[in-house]
Amino acid sequence: MAFGCKEEKSKEESNSESYTADVIVYGGTSAAVTAAVQVKKMGKSVIMVSPDKHLGGLSSSGLGYTDTGNKEVIGGLSREFYQRIYQKYQQDKTWRWQKKDEYGNVGQGTPAIDGNNRTMWIFEPHVAEQVFEDFVSENEIQVFREEYLDRSNGVEVTDGSITMITTLSGKEFSAPVFIDATYEGDLMAAAGVTFTIGREAGSTYDEEWNGIQVGTLHHQHHFGKMNISPYKVPGDSTSGVVYGVSTEDPGERLEADKRVQAYNFRMCLTKVDENRVPFEKPDGYDPAHYELLARVYEAGWDQTFNKFDPIPNLKTDTNNHGPYSTDFIGENYDYPEASYERRREIIKEHEDYQKGLMYFVANDSRIPEEVQNEFKQWGLAKDEFTDNGNWPHQIYVREARRMIGEYVMTENDILGNREVPNSIGMGSYTMDSHNVQRYITPEGYVQNEGDIGVHAKEPYKIALGTILPKKEEIKNLIVPVAVSSSHIAFGSIRMEPVFMILGESAASLASLSIDQQKPVQEVTYTDLRAVLEKDGQRLELPKE
Repeated sequence: MAFGCKEEKSKEESNSESYTADVIVYGGTSAAVTAAVQVKKMGKSVIMVSPDKHLGGLSSSGLGYTDTGNKEVIGGLSREFYQRIYQKYQQDKTWRWQKKDEYGNVGQGTPAIDGNNRTMWIFEPHVAEQVFEDFVSENEIQVFREEYLDRSNGVEVTDGSITMITTLSGKEFSAPVFIDATYEGDLMAAAGVTFTIGREAGSTYDEEWNGIQVGTLHHQHHFGKMNISPYKVPGDSTSGVVYGVSTEDPGERLEADKRVQAYNFRMCLTKVDENRVPFEKPDGYDPAHYELLARVYEAGWDQTFNKFDPIPNLKTDTNNHGPYSTDFIGENYDYPEASYERRREIIKEHEDYQKGLMYFVANDSRIPEEVQNEFKQWGLAKDEFTDNGNWPHQIYVREARRMIGEYVMTENDILGNREVPNSIGMGSYTMDSHNVQRYITPEGYVQNEGDIGVHAKEPYKIALGTILPKKEEIKNLIVPVAVSSSHIAFGSIRMEPVFMILGESAASLASLSIDQQKPVQEVTYTDLRAVLEKDGQRLELPKE
């Protein structure tokens, strides 16, 4: 089922300021930056309207252990980003807490530092943010930060085209073409474009890995055969459930639902004493919230540090791992369409949960001594996120709204079961969904559901129609992040290098739309392809 748009409080009283450019990019993500840069490279004017203060989204907010897949299909400005990261780490001054030759150089399926291609795929948050800021300053891109779209009254549409958007502060932005580069797809939704949230049924697009996946246990992010009771008094269903367990029926395999895969923060941790901030007890901390984790340890689980992935300067990109970890499962279902105020509440709830989790492991007596002794040596990196208490600026919105556009990418495209038309870039990462719910099995044990990992056979093309709304809905909007995709296909597309690729392709399309004075859906693909190839985008695998 698809949703129409809804939302938000009316804009605040303010003297309006009006701005005009050839292209308005709404968002502050990595895709937003590459889109804005490419607009300028195409000889057009651009304004970035960013609800974020810090640019780069997850790429500059803790996700430094890059999910590359096959790095050979990463081209254009996306590749240039990783080349600029490489250049930063060629400077001795960048290596503050360790020597370059002491860095392990292990990436995700690739060397972290690839000297042959002069790229670097693993990096610290503040270094990534500086690269994004360099992109912006060198290209003289005008950026309005902390400007939130008025989602109720802030999108003016005339004859099927957006003519102006207004932010809550009253600023007005007009352009021939708009790009929505937010994780949430807020501009897309407010403009009346059709979208969906959650998981489609397997039958919707003839998919095996979409829909509810009860009984499918991929990766190691489940309780397996631990047979852990979900009840406050183990084995006593009348005692109530412990924190974090749903009592709802999880549903049948391959059924559709509106649940959203879990979010978390990608923490940047260190053991360097001079640069370490110990884990503190958050306000409202309740050790009972982590009862399930204590039971997991009692069952013999011992993988605490498996996703403390090393990044330069003796830091980590720490991600979710195991049956009970930093993913706050089941607590984000209303995020995609929530008001800004409610989203801030959800983000704070996730922050408190995750900080409490860190404090629990470092201090609770039920944690194995050897784990706790090691864990106490870790803390937040003092030189990261310095204006936010060393906590990441951006929550990991793994999935929110997804457009239903001109072409819907599905697992059949990712797995090579059908030919993808009109390539504007490539992806290659595993179709990866994190857990969606934590439920009680018929046998009376706790289990997670929704974590899926299915490899693509080879890199796949991403169709032009994936970033285009249907022409009858909006004719001058391009959506390179909340793309037209099924839930499980999005699990592969949603990687930061791909978002940067799609941001650049969206900008090239926007420029051609202006030149040809055509709706974005009517730009000739051969013209677009010529631009993308000239600029180094990788559109297909080389022919052998």
